Amino acid sequence: MIEIGYELDASPRMLHGVRLLKEALEACGYTVEEKAGGWAWNRYRDTGNRKIYVGRRTGSELLAALEERDVLLYHTDEPALEGFYLSSCPGRLVVVSGGDESGALYGCQELSRRIREEGGLPRELAIGDAPRFTWRGPVIGLQKQRVEPGRQLFEYPLTPDRFPWLYDKAMWLDYLDMLLEHRGNSLFLWNANPFASLIDLPDEPEAREVTKEQLETNASLLRWLTKEADRRGIRCFLAFYSIHIPHGFADKHGLSHKQTKPLPVTSDYFRRLMAAFVRDFPTVGLMVCLGERLKGQMYGAEWLCKTILPGIKEGFGESAAAEPPPVVVRSHAIDIEKVMEEADAHYPNLHTEMKYNGESLTTWTPRGATRELHQKLGARDGNHIATVHMLSNLEPFRWGAPSFIQRCAQAARYRLKASALQFYPLSYWSWPYSPDRSEVRIKQVDRDWIWFEAWLRYAWNPDREGSAEKRHWISRLEEKYGSREAAEHLLQAYEAFGTCAPKLLRRFGITQGNRQTMSLGMTMSQLTNPERYVPWSELWESHAPQGERLEEFVLKQLAGMPHLGETPLDIVEEAERSSEEASRAVKQARMTVQKNKTEFERLAADIEAVKAMTGMYTCKVRASLLVFMYKHTVGDRYAEKVELLEEAAEWLDKSVAVYRRLTETTEKQYWFAAGMPTQRRKVPFRDGEFSHWRDCLPLFERELAAFRQRIGDLRTGKMQAALDQVPSVSYRRYSQAGFTLLSENAELYRIEKGARVFTDGDIPIISCAEELYGLTGIRYSQLRAAYEEIQLDVELKEPSLILVGCFNSRDDQWLKPGGVKDGESSTLGLDPVIRNGIRLFVYPSVHVHAVPYEAGRHTLRFGMGAFLILGVIELNQNLSDREFEPHNNERTLLDWLYETTEEVMVQ
Repeated sequence: MIEIGYELDASPRMLHGVRLLKEALEACGYTVEEKAGGWAWNRYRDTGNRKIYVGRRTGSELLAALEERDVLLYHTDEPALEGFYLSSCPGRLVVVSGGDESGALYGCQELSRRIREEGGLPRELAIGDAPRFTWRGPVIGLQKQRVEPGRQLFEYPLTPDRFPWLYDKAMWLDYLDMLLEHRGNSLFLWNANPFASLIDLPDEPEAREVTKEQLETNASLLRWLTKEADRRGIRCFLAFYSIHIPHGFADKHGLSHKQTKPLPVTSDYFRRLMAAFVRDFPTVGLMVCLGERLKGQMYGAEWLCKTILPGIKEGFGESAAAEPPPVVVRSHAIDIEKVMEEADAHYPNLHTEMKYNGESLTTWTPRGATRELHQKLGARDGNHIATVHMLSNLEPFRWGAPSFIQRCAQAARYRLKASALQFYPLSYWSWPYSPDRSEVRIKQVDRDWIWFEAWLRYAWNPDREGSAEKRHWISRLEEKYGSREAAEHLLQAYEAFGTCAPKLLRRFGITQGNRQTMSLGMTMSQLTNPERYVPWSELWESHAPQGERLEEFVLKQLAGMPHLGETPLDIVEEAERSSEEASRAVKQARMTVQKNKTEFERLAADIEAVKAMTGMYTCKVRASLLVFMYKHTVGDRYAEKVELLEEAAEWLDKSVAVYRRLTETTEKQYWFAAGMPTQRRKVPFRDGEFSHWRDCLPLFERELAAFRQRIGDLRTGKMQAALDQVPSVSYRRYSQAGFTLLSENAELYRIEKGARVFTDGDIPIISCAEELYGLTGIRYSQLRAAYEEIQLDVELKEPSLILVGCFNSRDDQWLKPGGVKDGESSTLGLDPVIRNGIRLFVYPSVHVHAVPYEAGRHTLRFGMGAFLILGVIELNQNLSDREFEPHNNERTLLDWLYETTEEVMVQ
């Protein structure tokens, strides 16, 4: 007989812990009696039975009395928040002392586990534990892989036909139990505007995106889910985008359903919406994305501080909640520091969020500007989330290298100073199913069990001892596959192939997320001319160890300079060695696998697919190095050193052969490679229909054929003759004229790659026409341009042309080209002198107009909307009349070696 005691006011969370204890004890043959209330330090000995008492350290008279009398002593930190302590006390009493209700729950969970392992209630207990991250949990997308007709990306009302799994309560209970088992305590649900499927504003019936009956079903489901999650110590969050308004509401007010800036009507709607939601769901946290369609650099702080937070505060004031719900602010596409400086004064429970390795998983040593910003956010008040986001370089394969994950969790805590850890599933867009080709769809929570377990395990404690961790994972794999010998080999395989994709992307990739599907490969142009594809330099400057890109490596080789950090050849050798090691290990494991053999074979196929993907990349990298060697040694004499290209062609041939093998494997195993087919993807091909290896193989074969044809043409002199006929156009920088900037709210800057074009935000120049490079531009606050006509005072020393950049977009935030005027303020309707002369990261390209002004002082004013001043140049000089094409206007870029017209069209 064992008594389990607790206070009369025990919460559902604590009672859930008691239930876990009772089930464990009964499974070991004990008779269990629950006893609520009446526990005192001088009375608990009245019964001779063994006893377990569960309580909150700060709310239990019994625990306080035992501590005061030195009966209950802690040899670790005293339990706080989610921490707990298990102690054997005199009088046949076992105490579960929780720092709070979650701590008591986790203490019951730990004691239950030990009871089951030992076959009974342990006699000696003195165990303390606590989490290292305050929030630990996954993201689930209420999203679909393909955009519905009549809607746009992320726009999916909550209905059973779109999300049948959302209404499967049994699935939810299994998932919540899994999170509790591994002490996850947060669950984030993502949708552009979930409120339109949950909240009925009486004065806005057109803002409801589902029927009233469906809305009530959705609200009931969220209440049930929140209650069940809370019982397990899990906080639910709803994440949403800005500014997405319901279609009916948009139609009523004559608006687009995605708004770039706040309007009185949208602000009023969202403030009331937030208030109603918090009033109805006071315990649900909120996560707001201020940058995406909303121009967060300009309006993020305004939208948050004047609409979202006031609505939440109003709803909290009308609710019975003890504390305002947590609000998480994403750093994506906003100046997060400035936003939080303003927002902190408006709300007491704010948290920041930032991606760990962008939208990939590449390293446990993040550095550079990304690390610096993480640390600044972590230093604010300790409420900062690092998010392992999207995993574009790991999909669609299984992945679960425990030591890699552990080091990443350590890096999140120690290098980035994050206090919370959030992670995405391996195939976010197809949740809850994996991309595996099978008659019955495989659930990700089953396929990727090691992914979920490892992140949750190390979010609780990333500093676990290495050899003990190896034993833990071998034991878990033995449970799955029935053999310790197989488990040892499989752990080796997981660890080995788990490094391949991270290393390859960080050294050779161009970007991440939906813009690059890594497993589909890269073209030779993308490897040898990455500037053509608007590369995201943070990939190798922040989300990779120090190292060299391909061309940099070759130039150093030719100059006899020392190399620094990771080199392309280092990664080639390491990735090949790791993939081969994983392949050997899984073959050895196959001989002793005893159960789950079908899943084992799928895992084995994934390892062989990653080996083939690795071989495809490493062969192509070797080919690219030879092309760079050719580029930097032949000058304009392209018919020389063709042997370098012939050797490169041999490597490219091997790459295509490996890709065929990869295609054969994945044709049997996978429905798709890319989680979401999208026109935004640039690598390897633009078209969203290139979602499987079989779609890409013909283009890679064509690339090889074109390369061999060009080499043959070079050998015969045909190609050299053709190139000689191409005029070698050299564009010289415009001659700069003298001027003085008189405005105090603007500043001068040099037009060059990487330069920021506005004083606020971080929008850099990716590339610019040669005529503009090195000129002196004028930049000002883009946020100011959103509210007033920009006026810039300058003094010209001589008659000059002022280069005005107009964004190639019809959005209201940009100056329209018709607004460009001359010094007499008459509309010129000037045609641009360089079309797309400036390429910016994320923003539209910029057409360059030349506007004449006389010598003297002038106020430049062109109307509402942002524009760029890209230089002041001498009046009498020849101006270009061209479109800037940084990708193809130089023979030295060598894309002509392996591209045909068809390839250019899909890139």
